[in-house]
Amino acid sequence: MINFFSGAGRLDRKETLRYLGYYGVKEEAAVSGVLDECEKLILPALRPAACYAVFDISRGDGVIDLGFARTESKALFKNLEGCNKIALFAATIGAEVDRLIIKYEKLSPARAAVLQAMGAAAAECWCDDVNAQITKEFGETKPRFSCGYGDLPIELQKDIFVALNATKNLGITLSENCFMTPTKSVTAIVGIK
Repeated sequence: MINFFSGAGRLDRKETLRYLGYYGVKEEAAVSGVLDECEKLILPALRPAACYAVFDISRGDGVIDLGFARTESKALFKNLEGCNKIALFAATIGAEVDRLIIKYEKLSPARAAVLQAMGAAAAECWCDDVNAQITKEFGETKPRFSCGYGDLPIELQKDIFVALNATKNLGITLSENCFMTPTKSVTAIVGIK
């Protein structure tokens, strides 16, 4: 069964600064002004949505049967130690953010860079919220794990899209190279202890 989750978009200024390469650097007045302006632009564009499903998993001989696909990822195998279920999720902050970034790439590349960082930070905040909802519903969970991280192949995205019907349910599409549109979209596997 696929579950749906929606919420309000939120931003994390520290995370935005980290994406901009300002990690550990004191925010300056000039940067603050651009950040304030871009926050006003991006907040109305956020349309967070997610769907998730729970699968029983089994592990043996270095292979993990995730219930929707099988993988030999050693990193995921280790991450899922102590788990017999996973929550598989897809999350997005929506296509409006992509359109806003494209618009500002023409008008103001500096603002486009800030909007890009804010979009990435907003997507991470949204994934944290989705992860928190899964933990609230199912109990203790492991850190989320996404395709392309460690040795988990990016091609597993294709199986995730089928399992969650992500295009129909969230409007997220997957390219031949397994890149998602809207770009501020994430799929992840969360181990349930």
